[in-house]
Amino acid sequence: MEFLFPLLLAGMLVFMYMGIRRQKKEAEKVADMQSSLKVGDSVVTTSGLYGTVVDVDDATVDLEIAEDVVTTWLRQAIRELRTDDVSSTGETVADEAVTDDAEPVVVEESPAQTETRLTKD
Repeated sequence: MEFLFPLLLAGMLVFMYMGIRRQKKEAEKVADMQSSLKVGDSVVTTSGLYGTVVDVDDATVDLEIAEDVVTTWLRQAIRELRTDDVSSTGETVADEAVTDDAEPVVVEESPAQTETRLTKD
């Protein structure tokens, strides 16, 4: 009974150490990704904005978020690199339709569908 408190304390310290170690690894991985950004990378910001890197500075990154729309962000605001499967014709492979055994299904959007999607209120 007298060893219960030190045992609980040691167990708590082990869990704290493991959590801090995992956090440091994740932070290091994100910092490495942010320092290795280059022009043409597709990224996601911490606020969920998708964009393509068009210019890289020491502290900032310029992202193209739409055709001819460029915004400037701090490097620290870049959360992750996007790795979408995009073919040379610009068609995106739908992740939901892909299985291990089946051929990937290519989803196309017609110009009329694009116009409808962009003009919705």
